[in-house]
Amino acid sequence: MAAEVRIDKWLWATRVFKTRSLATDQCKLGRVTMNGQNVKPSHLVKAGDIIDVRKPPVTFRFEVLATLNNRVGAKLVPNYLRNLTPPDQYELLEMARIGGFVKRQKGLGRPTKKEGREMREFADEAFFGFDDWDDDEEN
Repeated sequence: MAAEVRIDKWLWATRVFKTRSLATDQCKLGRVTMNGQNVKPSHLVKAGDIIDVRKPPVTFRFEVLATLNNRVGAKLVPNYLRNLTPPDQYELLEMARIGGFVKRQKGLGRPTKKEGREMREFADEAFFGFDDWDDDEEN
């Protein structure tokens, strides 16, 4: 356990980001702040620092409990960070999840490929059937 470690490495090691390069990119984009200031990927963190990570639409807040150099399993993450994210941020996440996808009921919305084929077949049969019926009446 190191006294200080790079912020991008710590974010990756504590599983905030899936890859270290992703953590580095997010720091460069200004989506990671520490104690209210934007930080570069090489910024050093130590125990007690507060880190805000913006993953739209949510801003997560973590307290550094300890530093580490290597990635740890998910069960060990609580030994290295404390999640201080306010509950209203999780409500935003839930609203975005619900609002982004609306399950349509069967029969509503755009037809599936199968339904489209069935409609075309029905229309072709009805059209030719109508012509045949119309010819019979004229004779």
